[in-house]
Amino acid sequence: MDKYYILIIPGLIMGTFARVHMIKSDYRQYPTYPRGYLSHFTLGFIAAGLGSVALPALIEEEFAAITFLALAAQQFREVRNMEREGLDNIEITEMVPRGTAYIEDIAKTFEARNYMAIIISLVTSTAIYICIIFKINRYMSIFSGMVVGLIVYIFIKRMIRGEEIADIADVREAKISFDGPVLKINGVIIINVGLQKTRDVFLSRGLAVEIIPKDENAVTYLSNIGQRQAVQHNAANQLGIRKDADEPEFTPIAKRNPENGNIIMSIVVMRPDVDIDALIEAVRRTPLLETSKRKPSDSVVGQKLRKNRKKV
Repeated sequence: MDKYYILIIPGLIMGTFARVHMIKSDYRQYPTYPRGYLSHFTLGFIAAGLGSVALPALIEEEFAAITFLALAAQQFREVRNMEREGLDNIEITEMVPRGTAYIEDIAKTFEARNYMAIIISLVTSTAIYICIIFKINRYMSIFSGMVVGLIVYIFIKRMIRGEEIADIADVREAKISFDGPVLKINGVIIINVGLQKTRDVFLSRGLAVEIIPKDENAVTYLSNIGQRQAVQHNAANQLGIRKDADEPEFTPIAKRNPENGNIIMSIVVMRPDVDIDALIEAVRRTPLLETSKRKPSDSVVGQKLRKNRKKV
C-alpha cells in the first residue's frame, strides 16, 4: 500500500480540514472547548482516514477493508446518540431549555459532519487517482485533487445549510400591555401576572415580537412547540434575561395566535440597553429545525383547499 500514500495523505488532509473548518463554538457554546474541540477533531480525523483508504482498498481488491466504512457508519450513529444524551443530561441546568427537538437537530448535525469528512477525503483521493490515470504530473494531480475536494466541500456545505426563521416568516415589534393582571401582546392573552411589581418589570424591560408566517407551510412550521422552544432559547442566550431559577414568570413565552397562526413572543431582558432590533435579529437568525419542517400545502388535501380558497 506504500504506493498509495499519494492518494491517502491528501485525502486525509482534506477530510480533516473539512471537519475542523466546521468546528465552531458560538452563542450556543456547543461544542464546548477545549474538550469538545478535541473529541470532534479526533472523530473527524478518523472519518477522513476511513474515506482516504477506501479507494486504495478497492484498487487492491481488499474488500474486507471496505467493511470498515459500514462499521464507521454504525459508530457515527452511536456518536449521535452520545451527543443527544449529553445534551439531555445538561438540559436541566439551562435557564431556558433548548427543547428535545433542538437537541435532536444538533445531534443529527454532528453525525452528518463526520459523513462529510468521509465524502471529502474519498472524493479527493479519487480525483487524484483519475489524474494519475491520465498521466498528469504527480504534483499537479495532488493539487487538482485537493481543489476538487474543496469544491465538493463548499457545495455540500451550502446544500446542507439549514434555513432560518427569516426564510419563512417576517418578524415585527409587538406591543406589551396589561388588562388587569392579564399580560397581552398585540391583544393576544399570554399569561396571568399576579404581582404589580412583576407587571412593572414587564412594562419597563419587556420586549415582544410577532412572527408572521409567509405561507401556509410556514404556519405549520411555527406551530411546532419544539421550534418555538428553540426561538425562546436562542433569544434568551443572546440577549440575556432577567430571571433566576425561582422566577418562572420571567421565562420567555412564545404563544400561537389561534386566529391566524402568528407567533407572539415576549422576553424580559436584563440590560436596559438591549433594543427591539436586537430581539428581532435574534429571532430571525434562529435555525429552522428539521423536525418542524412539513409541507401540508403540497399534499392532495392541501392542494384541494387552495383551489377552494381561490374559488371563494
